[in-house]
Amino acid sequence: MTVTASDLWLERLRNRDTSEGGSFVYGVVTTGVYCRPGCPSRLPRKENVRFFTSGQEAERAGFRACRRCRPDGVSLEERQAKAVCKACALIEAAEEKPDFDEVAKAAGMSRHHFHRIFKQTTGVTPGAYFNARRRTRALEELSRTRTVTDAIYGAGYSSSSRFYETCAPLLGLKPSSFAKGGAGEVIRFAVGECSLGSVLVAATAQGICAIELGDSPEPLVEVLQDRFPDAELKGGDADFERVVAQVIGLVEEPKRALGLPLHVRGTAFQQKIWEILRSIPIGETMSYAEVAAKAGCPSAVRAVASACAANKLAVAIPCHRVVRTGGALSGYRWGVERKAALLKREGAL
Repeated sequence: MTVTASDLWLERLRNRDTSEGGSFVYGVVTTGVYCRPGCPSRLPRKENVRFFTSGQEAERAGFRACRRCRPDGVSLEERQAKAVCKACALIEAAEEKPDFDEVAKAAGMSRHHFHRIFKQTTGVTPGAYFNARRRTRALEELSRTRTVTDAIYGAGYSSSSRFYETCAPLLGLKPSSFAKGGAGEVIRFAVGECSLGSVLVAATAQGICAIELGDSPEPLVEVLQDRFPDAELKGGDADFERVVAQVIGLVEEPKRALGLPLHVRGTAFQQKIWEILRSIPIGETMSYAEVAAKAGCPSAVRAVASACAANKLAVAIPCHRVVRTGGALSGYRWGVERKAALLKREGAL
């Protein structure tokens, strides 16, 4: 039995599959309109459907564009993404928690619809997005003002208790120590060697906070010093050397379990993406689009790539297992060559 393009298009129409939304449109004989495959209108009967490769072809056949999915213009997904971008800008500019009814109105949606579309696009609710942006602003204020009180109120927190509840746990240090470049805190670190070059491992009291790969030890140590210029960077003792050995073992033999606590810092969206990365089995890969879809926000492919780039725990959070659609390798914080080497030894290439 020969499967035709029309058969494939009909199957995608039934599934409301928009993964290749621009590849075809369909006309409905009984209404005289043509639509995108993801149009929310009621599905037509098979005998009433006509398929076309473009809107122009459908219009030449006498069909007019649907007013709901607008197949002759910007797609619904693109319009929603633009509306969410506008909402993000309004939320980021707000000093206090915004009125989300007003934000939804500015985005051209009802509050309920806006909440659903915003979470579908970004992976978090509008409120969680605001809180994450405020935490990020607090970290920026801490590094700039070096005064905890100024940072708390400069970031828009109405009280210090709220700041300590929501922001301080992300620092891995006391807020006052973070503001002072880690003053008064001890960060253990050590550098080892593996088949991919030098490996720096650093840890706070909460767990491993950095696994960095490089060509030589010195630049890796300099990066750590720049992050915490006033912290006590303590060279690893025998116990910590064993931690480094476990990390190197993970690099050389990915099937090993690290079995060590990780201290990850990031926004709610980043942490959600990192959890997905840790669920990718050894020997397999996922595309950025697949990760975005699994996170519940299929249009946030660039945000997924940014979350991968923000990862500071090489191999432990396996961002090297994320590739472009089709399997091509893309950028990697520690070099595409290392990414290829890791995937090869895991059996994914």
